[in-house]
Amino acid sequence: MNLDDIPEDFPRIKIPAVVTGAQPKIGVREIDGRYVAGQTEEERFERWDICEDLAQQLLPVAKKDAAKHPEHSREQTLRRMRISVSQKGWVSEDELDWLIRRLGVLLQA
Repeated sequence: MNLDDIPEDFPRIKIPAVVTGAQPKIGVREIDGRYVAGQTEEERFERWDICEDLAQQLLPVAKKDAAKHPEHSREQTLRRMRISVSQKGWVSEDELDWLIRRLGVLLQA
C-alpha cells in the first residue's frame, strides 16, 4: 500500500457529526489511541483502490456499450455508465464523479 498513489483529485469523505443535545459535541473516532475526525489516509487509500479497480472493470463494459451504440458520443456513454453504477450504490456521489472522470480518461487512452 502506497498512500502516494492516491490522485490529488480523489475525494476525501467527510464524516459529518450529527449529535443531538444542548451541549456542544465533536464527532470523532478513536483509532490507535488517537481521536480522528473524518477519513484516515488508509481509509481513503482503500476507497481509491476500490474505485480504481471498478474503473478498470468498467472499461471493457463502456467500450462494448460504445461499440454497440456508435451514434452515442463519449459523454453519452459515460452518462449511461454513471446511471448504471449509481443504481448499484457501490460508491458515494463524490466517488462516482471521480470514477466517471477516470473512466473518461481510460476511454481516451
